[in-house]
This record gives sequence, structure tokens and C-alpha cells, in this order.
Amino acid sequence: MALSSLGSRLVACLLNVSEARRKDLVETVAKAALYNAEGKCAFVLYHIFNQMRLAIISVRREGTTVLNIFNDHDYNRSVITIVASIDSIREAVLSACEKACGLIDMRAHSGVHPCMGAVDLIPIYPLGEDVGVEDCATEARALAEGLTERVQGTSAFLFGWADSPLQRGLAQRRKEMGWFKKTPDMQAIRPDMGPQPQKQFGLTGVGASPYVMNCNVTIDTQDMAMGRSIAAAIRESAPGGLPGVQVLALPHQGAVEIACNVESVKGSPTGDTSAGEPWPCFSIGGQLYCHAPASLITARVAELAERQGVRAMGTALVGFTPCECRGLAELALSREIAEFWKVQGRIRM
Repeated sequence: MALSSLGSRLVACLLNVSEARRKDLVETVAKAALYNAEGKCAFVLYHIFNQMRLAIISVRREGTTVLNIFNDHDYNRSVITIVASIDSIREAVLSACEKACGLIDMRAHSGVHPCMGAVDLIPIYPLGEDVGVEDCATEARALAEGLTERVQGTSAFLFGWADSPLQRGLAQRRKEMGWFKKTPDMQAIRPDMGPQPQKQFGLTGVGASPYVMNCNVTIDTQDMAMGRSIAAAIRESAPGGLPGVQVLALPHQGAVEIACNVESVKGSPTGDTSAGEPWPCFSIGGQLYCHAPASLITARVAELAERQGVRAMGTALVGFTPCECRGLAELALSREIAEFWKVQGRIRM
């Protein structure tokens, strides 16, 4: 089916769920976004060798693909990249969330990455000129409401453009909810939607913004104080920090990972471009946005680590850049590949 017949109002949801050690469970959550739950339970009669039999059929959601599943064992957290048109993203994401809430119990969760919910984060990002951030914000608010209605006992807070009219960023909202605390006080939380958070489901952040990348750089040390000092030096709020970069230092596989949320910022880059790579740019509604390239973040972390006698070990990009996400989504949908994460390495652009 041609992409044009599906429409091109594409958006991405980088669904964060608090499970990575049971990969089959995470894939079950991803497949719930792709296949109609009613269809999977439907029975049809068909004729083989003159006998009537019952068969379970699977009904795929048209125009929806899962581009990537990123699992991290130490974090016990997975990021599922779901892409669909803005007209159909809600049902796909809600179905995945419903499945995740039925399979993940936060009372039994352990991992080094901060989290508060079985479904921890539902961000919606526009993937082109034909969808605005406000459109995504409307869908995000509807998603939050839908989740708390369909899964009784779930609660949500809003961030970014969905947090109208304040438009508070994710880092600020997480701080207000106690997300960064080792043991958040659930009784002190006032969610935007749903009841007081329950331990089983926890609390889910739902929002919209221009695309946010995740870029993690590992340094060869177990010194968390050093990691925190590097994180503090590169985050946006620091003097000379990188625009749009929010950072945590976390223990990871016997080393320290500098875990960065890389937000897209308006206009041309104002930060350090000394790594030699231009800042990638894209447009939403005629407004230009750009984001710090992974190479620059890696170079800055490596430089700060080397000053303290430590080397950078490698960089992991969780998912894709905004342009990669758009391009791969168009490819997957034009070839009708729903479970794109399974064949990603074999597909040529």
C-alpha cells in the first residue's frame, strides 16, 4: 500500500515501559500497538477438507509500525518507538499501555533508572510539517484521559505542550512529582488525571513536544561523583552547557552512563559546534528546530572525563534522530512492515 493512501500526518510515540529483563513481555506490549485486540480474540469458521474448524485471526492496525524496541537490563526499562498517523496513534498507544499495565507490577520492579509507572512515559512528537505540536498536545491529553478510564487505578501527569497553559517541561514536572527521588512519596503526589497513584501501576507522564532524542555516553569509571559532575557541566542549565540537553549520571554495567535527553530547540544552534558536525534541523509548522548531535555530546563528555583521567567507552542512541525516525517510518509503512524492529538491520533505505 502506498504511503500516500495512508496519509502523511505522522507522529511518533517513544513509549517508556518499566520492564526490559523479560523481552518477550516487552514484545507483547509492542504487538498490542499493532494488532487489534478484538481481532486477536475473534473466531472464524473456515472450510478445510470438508471440515469446519475454529481459528484465531489477527487483525493488524493499518498505517501503524513499531520501528524499534530498546531494552536496557540494568535500567529495567524499554523504549518502544511507535509511529502512526495522528488520527490513529491514540488507539495504538492505549492498547500497548493497557497490555503493559496488565503485565508489569511496580510493586515487584527493580532497576537503577528512576521510574514511577509501569508505563512511565508517553511522549508524542510530530514528524513533519503537516502535524503541529498543538495537535500532538491534544492527542496527549486525550491519551492521558483514555488511559485513566480504560485501566482503572492508573494516574497521569502532563508535560510540555500538553500541560496547558503552563507548558512545563518534562524535567520540571518530574521534579514536582518526585520522580528523581529514590522512594517517591505516592501519597504526596497530585496527578493531573486519575486517582491517587497506586503502587501497582504507579504514575505515568504524558506529553507532547518537538522530538526528543536519547543519547547515552558510558565512561570507564564507577565514580558516581565524577559522573554527576560531568552531567552537571553539560546540561542546558549550566554555564556553557548544551542547549536542550537534560542529563542524569547512572551506574550501568560496571561503569557510569551519562544519560541525556536531547530536546529539540527553536532556531539555529547557539551552543558549541566545535565537534565539526552541523546541528541537524527540521521544521514544524514553518518553525525551524535543531538538536545537538550525538557526536558533540560524546566529544564533550569524553573531554570532561579525560581531564579526570577517565576514557569514554562508547555512545548509544536510543532509537533515532528526528529525520531518521521520519524516513524509516515512511519506508516501513510503504512496505507494510508492522514489526519493523525485527527486520531493521536487513532493510535498505
